[in-house]
Amino acid sequence: MTKNELISMVADKTQMTKTAAANVVEATFDTITTSLREGNEVKIMGFGNFRVVKRAAREGRDPRTGAPVQIKAANRPRFSAGKGLKEAVNS
Repeated sequence: MTKNELISMVADKTQMTKTAAANVVEATFDTITTSLREGNEVKIMGFGNFRVVKRAAREGRDPRTGAPVQIKAANRPRFSAGKGLKEAVNS
């Protein structure tokens, strides 16, 4: 599903215009992104949790040459599916 398809489905289910639904979807994504950027978790009961995981610096390999390459430390977003989402997908 693409973002435009998501917007269309939200518009259909809520009987909003596509413009209003697009604003809602964008605001939701922006809010989750901002919260994660600030180091907070986003917990949506029945759906799942978004959080930030810190990855330590490490040594990797250049796939073309096999030479060692230093990989910088970084923050990565993670999503854990909630019970309701898992049950919905597996039913």
